[in-house]
Amino acid sequence: STTAGPAPRGRRTANPAPPRPDPPDPRRIPSPHRGHPPQMGVGRTSRGGPSTAGRPYFPPISAAPAASSPSPPSPPAPPVETASTSVTKTVNGSHHFKIAGYSLAKGIGVGKYIASESFTVGGFEWAIYFYPDGKSAEDGAAYVSLFIALASEGTDVRALFELTLVDQSGKGQDKVHTHFGRSLEGGPYTLKYRGSMWGYKRFFKRSGLETSDYLKDDCLLVNCTVGVVQSHTEGPKIYRIPVPQSDMSQHIGHLLTSGKRTDITFEVDEEMFPAHKVVLAARSPVFRAQLFGPMKDKNMKCIKIEDMEAPVFKALLHFMYWDELPNIEELTGLNTTWVSTLMAQHLLAAADRYALERLKLLSELKLCEDVAINTVANTLALAEQHHCHQLKTVCLKFVASPENLKAVMQTEGFDYLQQSCPSLLTELLEYVAKVGDHAVPPCLYSNEVLDGGDANGRRVKPRL
Repeated sequence: STTAGPAPRGRRTANPAPPRPDPPDPRRIPSPHRGHPPQMGVGRTSRGGPSTAGRPYFPPISAAPAASSPSPPSPPAPPVETASTSVTKTVNGSHHFKIAGYSLAKGIGVGKYIASESFTVGGFEWAIYFYPDGKSAEDGAAYVSLFIALASEGTDVRALFELTLVDQSGKGQDKVHTHFGRSLEGGPYTLKYRGSMWGYKRFFKRSGLETSDYLKDDCLLVNCTVGVVQSHTEGPKIYRIPVPQSDMSQHIGHLLTSGKRTDITFEVDEEMFPAHKVVLAARSPVFRAQLFGPMKDKNMKCIKIEDMEAPVFKALLHFMYWDELPNIEELTGLNTTWVSTLMAQHLLAAADRYALERLKLLSELKLCEDVAINTVANTLALAEQHHCHQLKTVCLKFVASPENLKAVMQTEGFDYLQQSCPSLLTELLEYVAKVGDHAVPPCLYSNEVLDGGDANGRRVKPRL
C-alpha cells in the first residue's frame, strides 16, 4: 500500500490527510553487540523468542526535542486551612436543703451556721450555709444569712449561682436570687479557694420570715443551683469509622443452640436441658453459688429443677445466653395475649429466684403493657410477693378504676389475692377512695378456699 504525502504547496485539498510517520525500519535499531546501549521502549528479539516487530515504537529519550525555553513555574499550592472552636458552657447541678426545727436554731450565735451535706457540681464540692442569727455582728441578729460555699480545693472556680427560699403555701411566691438568665457586668462569680462564698448577709429579715409562708411546721426549704463554667476546644473530626453494635450475645447464644462443650444438664418436667456452668455462673449469682460455691458437688452432672415448667426454664436459659426474651409463639406454639402474659408471670418469678434483675424488669414491663381484667389480680399478687413496686402501682390503679373493679373482683385471681396478700386490700381501698366512693362487696373478705391454690394457701400457678 502507498502512504499519501503532503499536498503540493499552493494547492488546496478538500480533506487533507494528517501526516503519518513512516514505519520504523527494524534494521536501523542499533544492536547491543555494537556498543550501543539499548533504547527505552524498543523491544529486541531474544534468541528463540517471539518477534517484537509488531509492537508500537516509542522514540528514545535522547531523541526528544530540546526545550526552547524553560517551562513556567507551577503555581504555589493553596494554603492548608484548619479550624477549631472554643466552647464555654456551664455544668449545672441543684441541691435541696430542708432546715427543720428553725425555732430551735435561733440563738445559735452571730456568725454560726447550719450546713447542708456537700454535693458535687462540675467536679467540685459545694455546701449551703444558713446563718439563723446572721453572719455579721453589725446587723444584730435582725437578718438571716444564706450562702453557697466552695467545699473542696479549687483555684479561680468560675460559677453562676441561684438561691431560692421556697414558698410553702403553694402560691409559688418563692424568694429567688439568681445569676442565671441575666447579663452580668463582671461575668460569672469567681471563688479562689476552699471556703469562698457567694450569698447574702441580709437574705431575709428575721421578723418577717417568721410570719411568712416560707416557714411552715417550723421548717424552711432552700433550693440551690450551681453552674460551673467550663471551657474546651473542639477541633475538626477527621476520622469517622462506623463501629457495629456488639454481637457478643450472638456468639454466646450459639453456644446454647450448638450444644457443644456442655458440662451440666437440668431436668425440668422430665425434659433435659444441657448448658454451660461458666455461662450460668457469670449471669446468675444463685447459679454461681450452686455450681462453684463451697457447697458444690464436684461430681454433679445433672440438676433437677422443681416448681418450674419446662417452657419457662427454656425461656430462662434463652435469656441467660442471648440477653433477650425469646419468641413466645415459637416457644409455646401459641400466639395469644393470655399465653404471653402467663409466660411473663412465670418468668418474673423465675428471674427473682435466680437474681436476674434485667429479666425481672423486662417481665415487669411486659406485664404492665398487657394488664387486663382476667390476669391483673394474679399479676398484682406476684408484684407484691417479688417486690415489684412499679408493677404493683400500675395494677392497683387499674383495679381501682370504677369500670374495672367489679369485673376484677369476680375473677379467680382476686380470690387468691385476698387470701395470699390481705395487706393489699387496704392499699386497694386507698386507691378506690381516690377515684370515688365505691361500695366494697362482702366477698372482698371471703374465706373460701381459692381456685388455683391449695388448702394451705400456697400458690399453684396456672400451667403453660
